[in-house]
Amino acid sequence: MVPTVPLPRRPLGPDDPVRHWYENELGWTAVPGPPLRLVTGLRFDVLEVPAEAGYAALRHLGPTSPVALRGGRMLLLAAAGSADELPGLLDWLEWGDLPLDLTAIGAGGSIEAPAPPWGADGPPAGCTAGPSPGPGTGASAAPAEERTAGAVTRPAPGAGTRLGSRRAAVWLRPPEPGCEVEPALPTLSALGGRAVGGGGGGAPDLVRLVDTMATHCHRVRLRRACAQPLAFS
Repeated sequence: MVPTVPLPRRPLGPDDPVRHWYENELGWTAVPGPPLRLVTGLRFDVLEVPAEAGYAALRHLGPTSPVALRGGRMLLLAAAGSADELPGLLDWLEWGDLPLDLTAIGAGGSIEAPAPPWGADGPPAGCTAGPSPGPGTGASAAPAEERTAGAVTRPAPGAGTRLGSRRAAVWLRPPEPGCEVEPALPTLSALGGRAVGGGGGGAPDLVRLVDTMATHCHRVRLRRACAQPLAFS
């Protein structure tokens, strides 16, 4: 007789090694279903700026503070709650009235999960071998309004038409499995303390980080404005 009840199946390993790495190795929360996106506002917020401004601000971060690249944009992880602090912080730094290409993504938002930093050795122990996400599999294929959900944005003219802005994200400074990410993230509580960028041993100072990025975002905007052809009536 043919059995009517299927035989028990053996437990299978994770069929998505990238999701397994983020959720099990790092302990980060991901949005259910494809494409793989990381929830912001829980373990971290994200500051997104032109890559030029981000590179200038790296000196204010510790070597273990995660940073990612996506096309011509840089994504710097900051302490949870930083997105809510950004508007007031920019006003306090006297940048509030200028259109800066600086975005903070916090509670209620998400970002594309950058490709894990696996080299020729493949995924770490506990992950089933499989492909890493390529172009078109992450948030680069998602609508812009989805990508910026929960974000506080200071738009700049032409910011939505940058070439390469929709490429897949990759880690410039990847997170380390087994290490708490929070102590390495910029925080407003470091104001007046011993910031990593200032030679101390505390958390990176969010104020110095934002001020540096705002300065370079402004320079990028001015340079783009000067490069535009003059309009004659």
